[in-house]
Amino acid sequence: MSNPKNRRPLKARSWAIMQKSAQWISKKNITPNQISIASIAFSGIAGLLFLLFPIAGSALWFYVLLILLCFVGRAFCNILDGLVAVEGGKATASGELFNDIPDRISDVLIIVGAGYAAGIPTLGWLAAVLAVMTAYVRTLGRGLGAPTDFQGPMAKLQRMLLISAACFLAPIEAMFWEQGYILALSLIIISIGCVITIWKRAKSAYDHLEGKSHA
Repeated sequence: MSNPKNRRPLKARSWAIMQKSAQWISKKNITPNQISIASIAFSGIAGLLFLLFPIAGSALWFYVLLILLCFVGRAFCNILDGLVAVEGGKATASGELFNDIPDRISDVLIIVGAGYAAGIPTLGWLAAVLAVMTAYVRTLGRGLGAPTDFQGPMAKLQRMLLISAACFLAPIEAMFWEQGYILALSLIIISIGCVITIWKRAKSAYDHLEGKSHA
């Protein structure tokens, strides 16, 4: 990421572990773009593990643990790429591309995977498309001159927290009911939340651009 103004506001950037990790990586032959791409690997593994949910059996808890670790890995990459780019002085002109494209791929891999784990692939694809649309509207608005808009209610952080919670509860659900309902519910909430988010971001961009044109 090359422009600090376009960064999502995150308190985690100020954590000591993140700052020290960024300082260490900045001294190595590792670029922010490589860190961004690494997030796809974590998301791909999580998506694959979701696909294996129906046949996990007693190993479901282990799968859940691995998925949550992958989520943490993705989150670390999402934070470190910006820290290394901006604070580490390794920002590049193409940084915005590597900041956004891997994130959208990661969204699809995880959300679609959750849809297959829930036994409703169509719902996963719907939620994934809507998640990508939230970022598209934000990027389009910014490209037209509106401020970068990270408002929710279903921005990336909220989506990941919701899927993480549903993933954690999945083994408990499997002990009492048919598996998949909690993940399906989380995807429904994500879909509805994304529609609201798309509307709010589009309206904010519209209001800003129209107000600017009449100023």
